[in-house]
Formats: sequence, C-alpha cells, structure tokens
Amino acid sequence: MKKIINISIGLLLMCFTVSTFAQSNLQSAELLAKKQKEFLSWKFGMFNHFNMSTFVGLEWATGYEDTLAFNPKKLDMKQWADVAKSAGMKYGILTVKHTGGWCLWDSKYTKHDIARFSNYKNGKGDLVNEYVEAFRSRGLKVGLYYCLPGNFSNIYGNKLECGQQDLHGLFPEATGDYEWYIEKQVEELLTNYGTIDLIWFDQYANSYTGKYWKNLKALVHKLQPNCIVIANNSKSYEETDIIGYEYPYLQSVDPLHSLPPKGNKNASEVCDNLDERGWFWHAGGEKVQPLENLIKMIKLCNSINSNYLLDVAPNTDGLIPELYVNHLKAVGEKLK
Repeated sequence: MKKIINISIGLLLMCFTVSTFAQSNLQSAELLAKKQKEFLSWKFGMFNHFNMSTFVGLEWATGYEDTLAFNPKKLDMKQWADVAKSAGMKYGILTVKHTGGWCLWDSKYTKHDIARFSNYKNGKGDLVNEYVEAFRSRGLKVGLYYCLPGNFSNIYGNKLECGQQDLHGLFPEATGDYEWYIEKQVEELLTNYGTIDLIWFDQYANSYTGKYWKNLKALVHKLQPNCIVIANNSKSYEETDIIGYEYPYLQSVDPLHSLPPKGNKNASEVCDNLDERGWFWHAGGEKVQPLENLIKMIKLCNSINSNYLLDVAPNTDGLIPELYVNHLKAVGEKLK
C-alpha cells in the first residue's frame, strides 16, 4: 500500500510539474505575442548610427581610433527626435557600441568608452542618457543597438598596425571572457536608464559568443521582461522576438529573401539606409533614396506584418543634415 501511495504522489508531482511548466511556457508565449503586437503598432522607426565611425569615415571601426576625433560640437539629440516625429516615426535605436568597441556611456567594465572622448564634455558625457531622454521627451519608444563580437579588422579599409591586437569589436578588458563582459554591459544598459523598449543585437550568431546567445537573450528578458530583443537577420522565434531583415546586406547576398514574403504572418522588421552610401555619415555629399522609394518601402513592409527601420546618420557636428531633415519631413507629409 505504501508503495502505491508513493507512486501516486510521484505521479501527482509529475503532473503538477508538467502543468506548471506548460503554464510558464503559455505565459511566455502570451507575453511574446503582446510585445510583437505592440512592436508592429510602431510601424516606422529611426536607426541612428553614430559612434566613432562617424568621425573617421569608416563603416567598421577597429577600436584604435584617435579619441580626440570624437567632437560633435553641436550635438542635439532632441533635433534627431524632432526629425523622427516629423517623419511619422514611433521609435529610435542608437548604436551604443559598434565594431570599434567604443561605448557611448561610462561603463565601469572598461576604459574604452565615452570617458576617453575628452573633446566631448571633457569626458563627462553620457550619450545613452541623452538619447533616451530626448526621444522619451518626444513620446517616442527607445531602443539600443549593441554589436556582439566579429572579425571587423583588416576589412572595409581597416588595417591593424604591427603589434595591435584584434579586439573583435569589443574592448581590451573583455579579451578572454567576452560573454561575462557583454552580460555586465547589458545589465548596465537595462538597469541604469529606465525602461528600454527594444535592444537590437548585431552578430548574434558569431563564432566567439554565438553559443551563449540564448543565455544573453534570457538575461534581457529577466532584467526587463517587456523589452523586445531583435537578433539581426534571425528567422527563428527561438533566437529573436522579432524576425529581422537587414535589407541592404540581404540584397547583396540573397535578394530573393531580403524582405518578408507575401502574406507574411511573422512579426518582422526591415532595416534600411536613408543615405545609399552606408550606415554611418560620410563626408562628400549625401545621397538619399528617392522619396517615392521610401514611401513604397514603408507601405510594403507594413502590409506584410513588418516595421520599417530607416537609418538616419547624424554628421560630425552631431546633427541630422538639412537634406535628411527636409527629405524626412516630406516622408511624413506623404504618409499623412
């Protein structure tokens, strides 16, 4: 009899465990569906590539740039937010750490950050804080871009000098323990700046930390359950909350799959460039996409369950150039 009772109790506990697990999964699925619905209501957003690359004319910095080059004398992130509003955008995403490993906030885990930019507020600035405050003040959702490790040196015009260590897009302190330092910086970003609506990761499947990706995604959800995680170019909800399409890149390597398919039901995002020359601002004359192309892309993306994230790169003054401003104002007028 005692054996039968123990078996019965064991079966009950098993059923309870399975039920609890199923309920937990159901709640998680419900939360994801809620976040996806919220995300799709934004429809149109602004990507702001602004970091060391802006000041050295590179798409991919290496981390060995002269820190004195970073000198946006007229920086006004409220101007950026106003431009986004004029275009009918609902959210913005800032490149808080790109391939040079330079962090736009004063991180306690590295000296490879804004504190080194002595030409900007004597190294006392915090561009993450300025960005989130500016965009929130205009009623816009706030997103942060963080680039994970990759091979960014000796490519796209970059060249490491003799004796320079390849930092792989991070910072010297992270060498040997990339994942720990990345997690600590993500914790800083998600605990020091209030509600972050979205965090956008590049290179999520890289050969250095790709195997830890789901742990990092889980950390974001633990720190801020309502924060949307985007893994660039991932097509699986096991890896990302939103399916991503990096349109310019996919157009060059897989043009037939550079956009969500017709009849798409997956919550998605398509990112693209306003300036056809690249993600960061480059001197020598802006070259913007024709207005009719932008309107067509916005409407197309929205019709196939996708937001359109348009990169608008500020210049070395820290302002969105007048040509971009006028072009985006015209977009907003057309969308009305």
